[in-house]
Amino acid sequence: MSSAKFSVSAQNITFLKELHLDSGPQVKEYSLNITHSSLVLTFTPSSNSFAFINALEVFSLPDELIPEGAQAIGTQNSYQSVSNKALETVARVNMGNKLVYPQEDALWRLWVSDDTYLIHNNLVKFLSNPKAVNFTKGGVTDIIAPYSVYGSVTQLNSESDPNVKANVTWRFDVDPGFEYLVRFHFCDIVSPSLHYLFFNVYVNSMLVARNLDLSNLTSELGVPYYMDVITRLSDSLKLSVSVGPSDIANPYPNAILNGLEIMKMSNSKGSLVLDSDLKKSSKMKVAVIVGLAVGMFTAVVLAIILFLLCRRRRRRYAHVNHSKAEENFANNGMESKYPNGAAIFSISKAGYRFPFVAIQDATDNFNESLVIGVGGFGRVYKGKLRDETKVAVKRGASHSQQGFAEFQTEIEMLSQFRHRHLVALIGYCDEQNEMIIIYEYMENGTLKSHLYGSDLPTLSWQQWLEICIGSARGLHYLHTGSAKAIIHRDVKSANILLDENFMAKVADFGLSKTGPEIDKTHVTTAVKGSFGYLDPEYLIRQQLTEKSDVYSFGVVMLEVLCGRPVIDPSLPREKVNLVDWAMESQKRRQLEEIVDPRLAGQIKPDSLRKFGDIAEKCLAECGVDRPSMGDVLWNLEFALQLQGNEQRSNCDGELSSQVNHVNQVESSVSIGQFSMGDVSGISMSKVFAQMVREDMR
Repeated sequence: MSSAKFSVSAQNITFLKELHLDSGPQVKEYSLNITHSSLVLTFTPSSNSFAFINALEVFSLPDELIPEGAQAIGTQNSYQSVSNKALETVARVNMGNKLVYPQEDALWRLWVSDDTYLIHNNLVKFLSNPKAVNFTKGGVTDIIAPYSVYGSVTQLNSESDPNVKANVTWRFDVDPGFEYLVRFHFCDIVSPSLHYLFFNVYVNSMLVARNLDLSNLTSELGVPYYMDVITRLSDSLKLSVSVGPSDIANPYPNAILNGLEIMKMSNSKGSLVLDSDLKKSSKMKVAVIVGLAVGMFTAVVLAIILFLLCRRRRRRYAHVNHSKAEENFANNGMESKYPNGAAIFSISKAGYRFPFVAIQDATDNFNESLVIGVGGFGRVYKGKLRDETKVAVKRGASHSQQGFAEFQTEIEMLSQFRHRHLVALIGYCDEQNEMIIIYEYMENGTLKSHLYGSDLPTLSWQQWLEICIGSARGLHYLHTGSAKAIIHRDVKSANILLDENFMAKVADFGLSKTGPEIDKTHVTTAVKGSFGYLDPEYLIRQQLTEKSDVYSFGVVMLEVLCGRPVIDPSLPREKVNLVDWAMESQKRRQLEEIVDPRLAGQIKPDSLRKFGDIAEKCLAECGVDRPSMGDVLWNLEFALQLQGNEQRSNCDGELSSQVNHVNQVESSVSIGQFSMGDVSGISMSKVFAQMVREDMR
């Protein structure tokens, strides 16, 4: 396949010309305004070669996604048309140092993290707070960009130096000789009040927006806004985007960016391919620049070596003073420390840090009437921030080493991941030796509280299946959403929370553990977890794998089906342990006899049979015999189909109803471009969206 060379075109637009895949697989994405009743893609092999494709997706895009036109940079009142151009996606970037997966996007787009493109990342800090995003009626919708994008931000870090005047800059590789459509995504989730944030926006050092005031454009905090501009023709190989402080005086100057999209526009020849003459010219310029740079670098290195030799003795003394300065800097709040000197979090987590007085205010000074739960870590309070956001506040009961370790682990884990089926981190507080974690508030509490021991309304079997599916999605994301799996290690019904729509979210990551290295099968670690849910293989051998979570999830499934605790000493001996009792019934194919009486007559036999089979496989004695969470998820969705589900699930990660599966496209097309470096840690199967109709699943 590496010897193949071919071209691709559609509707008189050249997408690729003599493409040679000597550098490995590629994923390309294009948008095209279709002017005929059908779309014809033409693959033309070069002489004595052949053409091929591994996968193809065709989406019908909403009209609002691609603008009719946009302002051209550096011109007065120059509005340039876009609708007659084909577009190639160069970059789709989420700020805040967060990767946004296709499952989190209504159009199944992948948003890569901005850290690859960020210049001088010591000037910035990151913040993530999707709960602060407020899509208003008639405004920007999540079709433009999802909550995860507008809810994360990279901002100028001016706290350590209020006089900082530097810009935050991202730099991208581009082809010369083309115009580019640049879309900025903004959402003010950082300001304490309206008209607090003013900043400038630049493209290639040219001013795009001066003293931008998002409050003036949206009238509210947290309301998404986007801006499109078109770059000039340039022979540069780089495109830079910057945000920086405005000219308006501010005690703490700031500048933000939430997301960015860069799309190459087809040229006057109807092509998106770099002209061969320009390509040669670009290579020549790079060679000259590199040659000059190497010569200068050699001279500078020699000068630095001489300088270091002269200063060597003086640096010994300077190092001592510098170390003291660093210690003072850390104790002044940029890096939290406990009395034993253990650093909790570095500056990268500072955006999540809340002052203790703000949490006292949110919980009415930890009023006992606001307690909504008590666990091994401490009490959980219902609270409300000053912006009226409801939160759950978990306060550590003591400062034991175990409590501190769980506190640190939970903050580190939750600040790395963002998924609709994982409870979101709002912030934390470590002032005065406190260990406080602030989460999004989940209106319907724990899954456990709805299963037994309460007078809450009974849910339907379809709702229970949707809750299981949502929980499975969250765990599947933990296991596969990064290069190394995250093992939850404490999956149980008390750690699955339900929002106002009964959508399930996995919570409590204090015991979570990073999975084994790629050449290892397990992690050897001390046994931790909850009695009744522990994987017997882990319990006996102390060998932890993702399949340990699968076992615990199987126990949760039985709780849902039977509506009773995992261990109930008040019952007859053969019924005390839920797993033993239920599996005996499953082996006899009499599972219907132990179903929660409140569900009697609701469950279709095929759905019950499938559910029982999945649970049995999850509870296999040996981990290698258990399915992955991805397999569990697929089978649960099948069980929902067998139940006769006619509606889209709350936790369904497929495309919204605004996106149609098409055979013949009638508006515009999107097909993907990301280098393999942009999707490291993700299998190719995850890059391609699952375009499946409900009636075909």
